[in-house]
Amino acid sequence: MYGREPIYIAMFSGGAASAYVAYLMVQKHGEETSQLFFTDTLWEHKDNKRFMVEVAEKIGIDIKTVRDGRTPEEVFEETRFLGNSRLAKCSSDLKVTQTMIYLEELRDDGYEPILYFGIGKHEKRRREGIEALYNHYLLPRNGEEQPVKTVFPLYESNISDDEIKKIITVDWDIQLPEMYHLGFSHANCGGRCVRGGFNHYKHLYETWPSVYIEQEEMENRLREQLGHVTILKRNGKPFTLQDYRKELDKDSDIAKKLVEENDVPCVCHYS
Repeated sequence: MYGREPIYIAMFSGGAASAYVAYLMVQKHGEETSQLFFTDTLWEHKDNKRFMVEVAEKIGIDIKTVRDGRTPEEVFEETRFLGNSRLAKCSSDLKVTQTMIYLEELRDDGYEPILYFGIGKHEKRRREGIEALYNHYLLPRNGEEQPVKTVFPLYESNISDDEIKKIITVDWDIQLPEMYHLGFSHANCGGRCVRGGFNHYKHLYETWPSVYIEQEEMENRLREQLGHVTILKRNGKPFTLQDYRKELDKDSDIAKKLVEENDVPCVCHYS
């Protein structure tokens, strides 16, 4: 493609679906031309690394890890914008930008990256967002603008998340990341994902209150710097994690009504 040697890259979040997609990719293209790719936000749960290493050993390929060097909080401070469910600069700066830098390096070295994502058939909106992102991020080479190819093996598949998790735990004998055992829908950012929504933060507080308090304290620090900004919004207006915690402590009807079922992981979330 474009006169360069293809390299197949599984966009690895440290989650089950992206692990299984990496396996499918290696089965199709072989170990020599395949790679796991992970962008580290420095907020990841410590058990994610254990899972990622065991998956890499199972399927026989290396993990390429890149880091911006900042945490999401540092990004919020420097950009003077607190991430929320609608927009998260931590995603664009720490994950997407770092990915694009790496893809440019691969092309400079004579490789053509082909990206594999763990996006399921029920996630049409996320697939469209990722396709648009990489199809419109045109890397100029030799006077031409060339989009990055994206592949979604699970999108047309009938395999369920439960089946994938069973393959990993039973057939591969690999325990899923601790984040799953704690009941989270994905393993990103150690439970501190700013795009989580009310349902995510309710579960975080009930399951892992110390991390909720860390997030609440971060929000308070940024509010001192930036004014009336919040991660969550109620009726279109800022709603602090501190206020939400107080509602949850009361177990009030208001708190129950605030719970959302459509938590939205960041665009960089690969499952």
